[in-house]
Amino acid sequence: MTLDQHPMPKQPATETSDRLTGQSMLRGAAGHCPACGKGRIFSGYLSVNDHCPNCGEALHHQRADDGPAYLTILIVSHLAAPLLLWIFVAYRPSTFSMLLGFGTGTVLASLLLLPRIKGAMIGLQWARRMHGFGHDTEPDAA
Repeated sequence: MTLDQHPMPKQPATETSDRLTGQSMLRGAAGHCPACGKGRIFSGYLSVNDHCPNCGEALHHQRADDGPAYLTILIVSHLAAPLLLWIFVAYRPSTFSMLLGFGTGTVLASLLLLPRIKGAMIGLQWARRMHGFGHDTEPDAA
């Protein structure tokens, strides 16, 4: 018999096969539930709802912690530094205008990016079944 005559054994389904990581992260970045895409993740600026108001998915398992802040700093600084250098070399603005412009710009960019990055991290955790997102049942109260 040749290899062509034997069917390939089916690969077992992975834990994340029914949860698309990219789609979950995009939903989270938009501030929506990674499971249904309709309910809101956040009850405030960065406060995460315990459960999705639309589908009831438990969101209290999330452990984004300091990750979104670190990524926000990394992204904003990598965008601002070359722009700052280019503007300084090309236009030679005053120190005050540079401080005012870039100070305001970096604060606004950070405030805009932070909840989106946190939502994407929650979507990633949900899709990869991290930190209790993969369990169908809630743990018993001790």
